[in-house]
Amino acid sequence: MAGLLNGITAALRHLGARQQVIAENLANADTPGFKARTLKAPDFAALVNGSATGQRPKAGPTEAMLALGARKRANSATILDRSIQETKPDGNNVTLEQQLLQMGEVQADYATLTSLYRKQMGLIRTALGSRSA
Repeated sequence: MAGLLNGITAALRHLGARQQVIAENLANADTPGFKARTLKAPDFAALVNGSATGQRPKAGPTEAMLALGARKRANSATILDRSIQETKPDGNNVTLEQQLLQMGEVQADYATLTSLYRKQMGLIRTALGSRSA
């Protein structure tokens, strides 16, 4: 059961990082040349089995940040979003509608994972004989 709870925790961390990347995409929707990013999806089975690294996915710096002297993070799970279907004349390919749809997916996944977490905690309480919710 600890593996499942660890997997849920890691998946929730991934969702938090994914939400941050989407927010960065939205913030740069009018930045010329900005390319939308996303995170590599973790393998939930690997998270539960403990074969994943367990490190929190982190968003990487943009090209503008790199030009100002920022350094890329090692082992960043941030990749260019290949599902983008249009690019503006200034080279920016962030589509607000698509980013908002992705934010909705994050919200739905978060609700599912927190429900699963609550059910697992309820099972633990039942196994321990606790009646409080």
